[in-house]
Amino acid sequence: MKEFPRHARCVVIGGGVIGTSVAYHLAKLGWKDVVLLERKQLTCGTTWHAAGLVGQLRATQNLTRLARYSIDLYAALEAETGQATGFKQNGAITVASTAERFEELKRSAAMGRCFDVDVQVISPCEARDLWPMLETADLVGAIWMPKDGQINPVDVTQALARGARQRGARVIEGCRVTGIRASEGRVRGVATDRGEIAAEIVVNCGGMWAREIGLMAGVAVPLHAAEHFYIVTEPMPEAVSTLAVLRDYDGYAYLKEDAGKLLVGAFEPRAKPWGMDGIPGDFAFDELPEDWEHFQPVMEKVLARVPRLATAGIQKFFNGPESFTPDNRYYLGEAPELQGFFVAAGFNSIGIQSAGGAGLVLAQWIADGHPPMDLSDVDIRRVQPFQNDPGYLKARVTEALGLLYAMHWPYRQAETARGIRKSPLHERLVAANACMGETAGWERPNWYAPPGVAPEYRYSWGRQNWFEYRAAECQAARERVALFDQSSFAKFVVRGPGAEALLQRVSANDVSPRDRAVYTQWLNARGGIEADLTVTRWDDETFMVITGAMNGQRDRAWLERNRGAGCDIEEVTDGYAVIGVMGPRSRTLLARLTDADVANASFPFGESRKIRVAGVTLRATRISYVGELGWELLVESSRAVAVFDALCENGADLDLALAGMHAMDSLRLEKGYRHWGHDITDEDTPIEAGLAFACVLDKAGGFNGRDALLAQRASGVRKRLVQFALEDPDALIYHNEPIWRDGRRVGYLTSGSYGHTLGRSVGMGYVRDASPIDAAWVNAGCYEIEVAGERFAARASLAPLYDPQSLRMREARATPARTSEYPPRG
Repeated sequence: MKEFPRHARCVVIGGGVIGTSVAYHLAKLGWKDVVLLERKQLTCGTTWHAAGLVGQLRATQNLTRLARYSIDLYAALEAETGQATGFKQNGAITVASTAERFEELKRSAAMGRCFDVDVQVISPCEARDLWPMLETADLVGAIWMPKDGQINPVDVTQALARGARQRGARVIEGCRVTGIRASEGRVRGVATDRGEIAAEIVVNCGGMWAREIGLMAGVAVPLHAAEHFYIVTEPMPEAVSTLAVLRDYDGYAYLKEDAGKLLVGAFEPRAKPWGMDGIPGDFAFDELPEDWEHFQPVMEKVLARVPRLATAGIQKFFNGPESFTPDNRYYLGEAPELQGFFVAAGFNSIGIQSAGGAGLVLAQWIADGHPPMDLSDVDIRRVQPFQNDPGYLKARVTEALGLLYAMHWPYRQAETARGIRKSPLHERLVAANACMGETAGWERPNWYAPPGVAPEYRYSWGRQNWFEYRAAECQAARERVALFDQSSFAKFVVRGPGAEALLQRVSANDVSPRDRAVYTQWLNARGGIEADLTVTRWDDETFMVITGAMNGQRDRAWLERNRGAGCDIEEVTDGYAVIGVMGPRSRTLLARLTDADVANASFPFGESRKIRVAGVTLRATRISYVGELGWELLVESSRAVAVFDALCENGADLDLALAGMHAMDSLRLEKGYRHWGHDITDEDTPIEAGLAFACVLDKAGGFNGRDALLAQRASGVRKRLVQFALEDPDALIYHNEPIWRDGRRVGYLTSGSYGHTLGRSVGMGYVRDASPIDAAWVNAGCYEIEVAGERFAARASLAPLYDPQSLRMREARATPARTSEYPPRG
């Protein structure tokens, strides 16, 4: 018997399919000194009772790539390790019983083909040919993915563990981690019930226990267990070994062949949280009590879809816990709170299909020091600290499980665990009939209903009930004046004698000028955009950084990891409100409330200074995310209501309107303004994204990523972010719609919405080609955007389709707010 190790290069905590995949891939990269610790036996937590479905299509291209890698890995794993996995590719059918669901499936199919997944839209009859027990009378259509698969979860985990051992990793069962050792902001190892192990890297793959393991390290890993149900029938002759997986989202159910029987699983609309008092440490291969009453609504729908089940006996009713995250996306990456501490947890019932790809990229991230691709959707740096609260997690998990199969409506809002963070203006906005949405826990006005209309969403794939209300808000911003509550923007102050050196090093732009809001990107060594924000220098040693609400944790972590001596970073988000005053009449309104000279010559675009508004000292910055003359007023939270009230009162005769986040998104898309996480990520460079103007390549001392940009500028780019407007004014786009150029698919939209000023849908997306892409290449093409399988002619432009020279915002000369003609190509 080997001696218990006292040191390792990497310790992986958790012996489920995720942990063994991480250990396997690290070993495959040549890391010999890897130790995997499992408190009981491999697979004993959640993995052993997983359904074993291995689908390909996920919400983004990179997550789809990871799912497809899992399939490729599992197909070869038995031959490599000698351990059977039970892997087979019988395909999968997803059916739709409503037009709205079929619209969703057709949009997913178009997206999947864009991601190189074989997805076919089929008729109900074709679905029944593939799945003979299927009742199709009420079906509208279906999609068929012939390369989807299924696998035995226990066997694939054992195969990954064997593959890790074969390459030198150690797998130790019956060893419980009792603590995480750390010092000076870095992990140093783990404590166990068998002794301590010093380690450079620790990976939390603890599944349902990942939150508790994170707490040992001072790291937030918000997830909560819920009961998950399935039944297994008696043997059925129709359950042949080649039977495809069947998903009926409207019936909350999936069905798969299981050793000559049918396994019927559910993602019911309202889930049952479990483990509120903590998960027992000795929980292993355990089941929870049956709950037929809870499962009955699902069973009724399944019997209608598959009538044959009415005469099939039930061999097993299973109830076991699985963990879910607040946003139904798993956690991957290095924790912002502790260097060297990585997380791969919270897989929301897709752990089997995600394990191969997640293990691969996390191992690469650990080995290389950075993620190999854009993983922002699952990056743990998106976590907000409040999300780790048990009460919040219990409330949210009741909804999260069901959202896996619920309609994925555009703009769908979470219904549970709301009201966590509120702007100082919240009560005023609610009184104005705002319909609130939630982002990073913040309650934000998405749109405003007129008097007498309930501010509630009625979802659809078409023009939703608030469409015309948003149009009016956009018109106010373009033609008059509109107020936006932007208080949710994340804010942190960087101060000290080393502040300027730090911010100049991480920023591609020159952020040294005083009292100017400088738009900049923070780049990685490959030139990829890690952050997109503004930096304003308040005095010699004080800078204000303002970024998106969802990006605060990530951006601050990036700054902390690059920080040297001589500066402090302070989170001040809650201390300040931000009121956006936008539109051609914004100067008139502001001038009524301040003695400061706000004329164009005296207060030019980009200027930021302290002024008094309605008797309140605040910082006014002339900047705009909507493309109009405007100011953002940064005011102490305790004084924000007074300023807001004065603006509303003095703007009444100017026909002032309140406007929400949906209007802001529409306005920014017309102007071609990028949104980090959609249009720009750490895989995209400023040159590819059309943001080279914000990079000062000859800045003294250079900046992170400069060499990569210089090399790319010399060689040319093979992808380029382009703005599109559909010619058909009725077609609606959201994101991920394929882009066609001269009959060839060349990319997909990263964001999209309706542009009310232009009177048509507007989006942005990257086009790709083997040869360098320039303006001539873009302008020479004939473009179409595919929406739910139908192609619509589109206009492409590198310049903003609205006010391409930014004359309205900078007031170089007057231009009309509305136009029936597109601007010249450019």
